[in-house]
Amino acid sequence: MLGLSFGCWNYDRTRALMDRSVVPDGIDLIYLNMPVEETFFRMLRHREFDVAEMSLSSYVVSCFKEPRPFVAIPVFPSRFFRHSSIYVNAGSGIRTPADLKGKRIGCPEYQMTAPVWIRGILSDEYGVKVDDVTYFTGGEESPNRSEKLKLDLPANIRVERIGPDKILSAMLRAGEIDALYTARKPSSYEGRDGKVRRLFEDFVAVERAYFRKTGIFPIMHTIAIRREVYEENRWIAQSLFKAFCEAQRRTYHDLQETAALKAMLPWLVAHVEEARRELGDDYWSYGFQQNRKVLETFLRYSFEQGLSKRLLIPEDIFVPETMEAFVI
Repeated sequence: MLGLSFGCWNYDRTRALMDRSVVPDGIDLIYLNMPVEETFFRMLRHREFDVAEMSLSSYVVSCFKEPRPFVAIPVFPSRFFRHSSIYVNAGSGIRTPADLKGKRIGCPEYQMTAPVWIRGILSDEYGVKVDDVTYFTGGEESPNRSEKLKLDLPANIRVERIGPDKILSAMLRAGEIDALYTARKPSSYEGRDGKVRRLFEDFVAVERAYFRKTGIFPIMHTIAIRREVYEENRWIAQSLFKAFCEAQRRTYHDLQETAALKAMLPWLVAHVEEARRELGDDYWSYGFQQNRKVLETFLRYSFEQGLSKRLLIPEDIFVPETMEAFVI
């Protein structure tokens, strides 16, 4: 058995790998359970793990380094409709997406996957272009967060660092920034004093309409492997891919169980039935071909927003072993 360290959060769809009820062929997987910010930081800065959950955007940016430090398999532990992740100061005058133009927009890191999707959706669906605003980056709840990867952005994209004692959540509440594009819900919204609200308060209906129009359920994270580990053991890509798919299959089964609820949601059965009705039976799909449109869209956004130096195609970012399967 080949021992591999694996940095990843504790998800229902990966839990069978953590409790070892699913074991990848030929691999002793050492599952290190950490929140995503820690996993991403340690993998991108120090390459501490053999395999890790990784921000899709960070992974794409890393593809332009020579030599490329990572490869990836088409497994997506995090997907998220991000219309709900645009927060605005109530006194900013922002009522519609068009009102964002000319405003001061916070985001913890410019290259974060969630803001990439948000900027792309705002551009495609509402005409708010990437260079229509000024971005302010830094810690959302603690000061001094920096970009995990060095960026070289076009001159028309304006990104400024907030002060060393500033945090974006408090700046949003105080009106020092007008809006925040983020992954985590800011604590200033939780205050419920009315000073911070969502741009799309009825976000479920907006996100459902977006999927019906585009067929896109945004991918946030993928699974990255250190390149040298993969090149020394090419077989691990398929072993890992098969194991992730089996772990996910078990979660699908658990979520559809009706004898007793396996997750603490009173209307879990209704949620699952709605997801299958709206998005299809494999509503959280892994694999290459079935996610081509989502990936092409994200890669276009990465290029349009100055993160990718050329327009990549999905074949550029995943190992070839996971793009096809044997048949009998």
